[in-house]
Amino acid sequence: MTTALLIIDVQQALCSGEYECFEIGRVIDTINELSARARNAGAPVVIIQHEEEGSPFAHDTAGWQLAEGLATAATDWRVRKTTGDSFYQTNLQKLLPVQDFDRLVICGLQTDYCVNATVRQALKLGYDVVLAADAHSTVDNGNLTAEDIIAEHNKDLAHLTGSVARIDVIPAAEIHF
Repeated sequence: MTTALLIIDVQQALCSGEYECFEIGRVIDTINELSARARNAGAPVVIIQHEEEGSPFAHDTAGWQLAEGLATAATDWRVRKTTGDSFYQTNLQKLLPVQDFDRLVICGLQTDYCVNATVRQALKLGYDVVLAADAHSTVDNGNLTAEDIIAEHNKDLAHLTGSVARIDVIPAAEIHF
């Protein structure tokens, strides 16, 4: 089984200021531990960055930059996206063809937007998905706290299955590459 790690949208706009995600320091530390294990095991690490004109995610602005404290390596692959789904109109599926990569470990921001969309699309495309339960985050939405949104998505996504693939939701420390 060939595995890759996807790190979604861990960018400055979501890590400080108005849109700072819940427990972001701990989440970044958890992602860094996970990515170090992936690199040590020889698994590709894919850094995905959202961009959107006229927003805090405009290409090359301060908010678009990767979060301070996010550990990266020269060997990491990079993907730029413009929608919540990391596969839509990007080269991600070409980088990770399902014939060669049958398992994706997913973490990052935001739980209820880009993480959710990418997990669901990966399942639909036939990848087995492992969502790092403690390595994704979001913000309060006015109805639910970020903590409740994360818990709800962990529970709901763990119950999804596809005809040829599955989703497991487990703590980052229990993920093996």
